[in-house]
Amino acid sequence: MAFSVKILDFLKNILPSPFSIAIILTVISFLLAILFDNSQAVSLSYASKLIGFWEKGFWELLAFSTQMMLILVLGHALALTPLASRFINFIVSFCNTNAKAAGLVTALTVMLSLFNWGLGLIFGAILARKVGEAAKNKGTDLNYPLIGAAGYSGLMVWHGGFSGSAPLKIAEEGHFLSTSIGQIPISETILSPMNISVAIALIVILPFAMYLMAKKAGTKDFVLPVNNVADGLAVEKKPLGAEKLDASKIFARTFALLFIIPSIIKIVKADDLSFLNLNYINFLLFGLALFFHATVKDFLTAVNKAISGSAGILIQFPLYAGIMGIMKYSGLTAVFTGYFIELSSSFIFPVYTLISAGIVNIFVPSGGGQWIVQGPIIVEAAKQLNVPVEKAVMALAYGDQLTNMLQPFWALPLLGITGLKAKELIPYTLFLMIIGFVLFVSALLLF
Repeated sequence: MAFSVKILDFLKNILPSPFSIAIILTVISFLLAILFDNSQAVSLSYASKLIGFWEKGFWELLAFSTQMMLILVLGHALALTPLASRFINFIVSFCNTNAKAAGLVTALTVMLSLFNWGLGLIFGAILARKVGEAAKNKGTDLNYPLIGAAGYSGLMVWHGGFSGSAPLKIAEEGHFLSTSIGQIPISETILSPMNISVAIALIVILPFAMYLMAKKAGTKDFVLPVNNVADGLAVEKKPLGAEKLDASKIFARTFALLFIIPSIIKIVKADDLSFLNLNYINFLLFGLALFFHATVKDFLTAVNKAISGSAGILIQFPLYAGIMGIMKYSGLTAVFTGYFIELSSSFIFPVYTLISAGIVNIFVPSGGGQWIVQGPIIVEAAKQLNVPVEKAVMALAYGDQLTNMLQPFWALPLLGITGLKAKELIPYTLFLMIIGFVLFVSALLLF
């Protein structure tokens, strides 16, 4: 455990804020474009051209940025519904031992994160908090940091699930790499035999591993900070006048059906799964969140709670898109693709992709942002090495989600809800990361 804490301290010392990292990466992309383009003399005119590339890219992916913000905010809002709260309280009643709590929290967090990563993250955090509160109230022993790590486990499975940025993006018609790879349905990525096997293995192995870890690690006394984040939405005064519309369940749920019914009809009428993309998932999540909050007022309250978590996406994604613009229009993508091909073979390329994606994720802690920066290189290298593009995309997804167990950026909401510190989670999330690495590499080599 001391080793894992040292790793966390090292990362804290070398990593500034994610926004500062995005700025540094932008500067590096400018310098690399100048360094590797031998056809251009270093001049003010060339620097001006690079700035033009950067500005052009900066605005190209605003729709993608909005999609990623919505998938987080709406998933978070769904986790704050009364139905989710009742379900959490039901599950807590079964978490009467340290080991059972670890296994159940992991299992539910993983399964929900495969549906939506925002939902899984917040649900896992609230569930971990409620388990801690129940243990305190009953005076039972618990390893609270381990339970917190269990509530964060979904961030190691999300990119292979139904909110995965890369596989859902390439399932859209006209996505930013469509001229290179076309439209790839999720039947070839998320619902491929390889990824289904990985998902089943994660659902079975991770909870069992955390159950055994809880037995071995034992329990310890813990302090539960005063925190009302997990207490659901506050009950406010009775609405008057026009406010009654905001509090009307009929009004909100009728409107929510305009999202839910068309989504269901698409499933029934579809001949294949090509309709499943980011827009479809967000459309359905919008309806579900509004329906289960029951009123416009409660829905907006939940969205206001959730929106702060998307600030990083809003302000960082345009910078990543600008980096993509420099790489795309200056020729840097071709340069990096060449290096990747020199180091790889068709057999080992998916594993190299996973490792490189894991490293990049430490500096670009966003699956969508990483896909913007690294996706074009991975796709082009896969094509030249005759590796199926869909397999390369999933390798990137696995690497991205893997080092979330080391990079604490997305753990911030969970840390706020549980009152835990990142260094308390890392010993257990590293354990999950090792298991995930073995599973992901095995799948990439066997399929």
